[in-house]
Amino acid sequence: MSQHPNPDASFGSPASPHALSLPRRNMRDAARGPVSPPATAVNGLQAGQASELTQRYELLARLGVPTTASEDFDELARDMADKAGFLYGFVNLFLREQTFVGLHQPAADSGYVVVGRTMGRDHGWCPEVMARKKALPLHDVHASPRFSSNTVVDAVGIRSYFGAPLIHDSGTVLGTVCVIDPEKRPLSEARRLRDIVITAGAQVMDHIVRAPAR
Repeated sequence: MSQHPNPDASFGSPASPHALSLPRRNMRDAARGPVSPPATAVNGLQAGQASELTQRYELLARLGVPTTASEDFDELARDMADKAGFLYGFVNLFLREQTFVGLHQPAADSGYVVVGRTMGRDHGWCPEVMARKKALPLHDVHASPRFSSNTVVDAVGIRSYFGAPLIHDSGTVLGTVCVIDPEKRPLSEARRLRDIVITAGAQVMDHIVRAPAR
């Protein structure tokens, strides 16, 4: 990709001007046992949101799905990004933060922004996918005023986004899969790219339901 984000517009720290200041935890070292929502996870949420979050944690625990970084999910994110021709791919669980259990991104020395494994619940376009419970294709985020003003646009210089929800058979929405890129895409490519993320979402859900039950 030829368009690099402007480092001056990013949230980078002085030591790493291209690094987006999201928590960069080594999630592979985190415990992978059954999970439950921490008390702090639901603080400040509306009753409906808190209930959904609790259901999400309970379902993930029952299915035995880790809420930390996973090589399997990383591979699924990489495959999705490669098929779409996008720089970034995510498998995103909506917990107390957006948690990227699967992540594909450019190398640290590529000149592109390096993101962490978590992000605020209200950042990016995945919250919209969660709310609408269907795919969101944005071939050019600036084509719609509703989606052009966004923390991710400003920090990473993103111009295109395609995301799809992760919905369990019970109806619980666990999160999303998505790809993002600093270059916009032709409108004629929107349907194909949307179908790629929808297919990737189905693959992720298949992996989730086949996880060893605890």
